[in-house]
Amino acid sequence: MSSILTNNSAMVALQTLRGINQNLADVQGEISTGKRIGSAKDNSAVWAISKVMESDVNGFKAISDSLALGESTVAVARNAAETITDLLTQMKGKIVAAQEDNVDRGKINDDVTALKSQINSVVAAAQFNGLNLVNGSTGSADILASLDRDGSGGVTASSITVTAQDMSTGGYTANDIFGSSGGTPSTNGDTVALSLDNGGGSDTIVIDDSAGLLLAAGDKVSISIGDQTVSYTVTTDDAAASSTSDIVAIALKNKVDSLGIDGLTVDYDVANPGELAFDNSGGNDLTVTGQFTNAGSGGLGAMAGIDVSTDAGAASALAAIETLIGTSIDAAATFGSAQGRIATQSNFISGLTDSLTSGIGAMVDANMEAASARLQALQVQQQLGVQSLSIANQAPQTILSLFR
Repeated sequence: MSSILTNNSAMVALQTLRGINQNLADVQGEISTGKRIGSAKDNSAVWAISKVMESDVNGFKAISDSLALGESTVAVARNAAETITDLLTQMKGKIVAAQEDNVDRGKINDDVTALKSQINSVVAAAQFNGLNLVNGSTGSADILASLDRDGSGGVTASSITVTAQDMSTGGYTANDIFGSSGGTPSTNGDTVALSLDNGGGSDTIVIDDSAGLLLAAGDKVSISIGDQTVSYTVTTDDAAASSTSDIVAIALKNKVDSLGIDGLTVDYDVANPGELAFDNSGGNDLTVTGQFTNAGSGGLGAMAGIDVSTDAGAASALAAIETLIGTSIDAAATFGSAQGRIATQSNFISGLTDSLTSGIGAMVDANMEAASARLQALQVQQQLGVQSLSIANQAPQTILSLFR
């Protein structure tokens, strides 16, 4: 039956053409974006998996940066330890030469002193981005090494711990050098911390050299206020005084005053030996930290006592230098091992990132060869679909012949 109201052939041709146009749009989208699955509507399950993997890839890229930073930090420390080993070896040669009676020990001792100074300079400079692994200021450093995802989707971070090696000639003691009389600051023996609220916060630091510890020449007391630090190193004359803590306290008060911190006043009362009272009347909260460094207690502390100007000094220096060289060699070996671990992990993370990226591509990237072939086929189908619809639309015209 023919009808001028319902053209079934045209409807079928139109529906077919719509499907062809939709497929053609999908293929053109793949070609323009390069992705077979570009959004959740294309394939929600695969899209969700790919997005989780993409987040992991971004995380691993950040880990690669962390490992690069950590490897550079450890490399600086290793280089410092190796340099110190070379300098100590040179010092050993000077010490061996001083064992002979017919030498100028004074000049040899000057060379030894110069080498000591050079070693101290190496220790002080061996930092990367503010972290120094050889000056005794830190016990260890954690370097972010991986993100571990379990079967339930939980993610935990894992790190490589690098143990610092104290190669300084001065370290931190566990003696009670600091205390407090006006408040309750946190103390651990070698440091003290005060929190001074703005507009009237106050507290005190007591530098006490009578509680089981005598401040000696070379000891250093530092006070930090925010990002500013002042320090005072005890001299031989200071150590011989009746109250070394008073001398140190007064010197530190003067240095803190010279910082010119708004609203901060530091008072010293002769009736309270070694005590500094801090008062904050300014508009900002302040953190005051005190730290004590004990000369000769670092990993290379024995180096400070080396003196080859006498027979006895030259003899004792020979034994001391062997221990010092062993310490520096062990430190260099420790850092070398840690650097190797970090390099291995970095290579693994790089390979893992590439594998994850390839896996994501296999799931969501378009096959451009197949897309090209499909595009050609769909374009032909579209042309045929248009032709078919045109023929179907002409069918009612034949009905007119029935009325001629």
